[in-house]
Amino acid sequence: MPALNTLQAVDIRTVVRKANERTGLHFAVYTGPAQGPRRHFAESLHAALGDEMAPYSVLIMVDTAGRGLEIVTGEEARRRLSDGDCRLVAMSMATRFSVGDLMGGLAGGIAALGERAR
Repeated sequence: MPALNTLQAVDIRTVVRKANERTGLHFAVYTGPAQGPRRHFAESLHAALGDEMAPYSVLIMVDTAGRGLEIVTGEEARRRLSDGDCRLVAMSMATRFSVGDLMGGLAGGIAALGERAR
């Protein structure tokens, strides 16, 4: 899966900012290779957001090397985004990723999670 170019990264930051503003949650995105088991790596990235931010955070990790996706929600974020919500959005994102559309998958996924969390 190709990485985001500079313009796409700016666009993703804009989508993230809008989701943050609409929901009051903190959305974070990581694209790159997972270091170790994918879920464990995603959870460690989420924890690295800090004790104050992590409970309100939604981390989307795309393992571009291993072609995988993880969504990790903090305790407060989980009250507004169920595992089922995240699964449905992840399936939609994975469909876009499978045709090489990293930008569309991320933008659509972040927007969909933001709408579900409102």
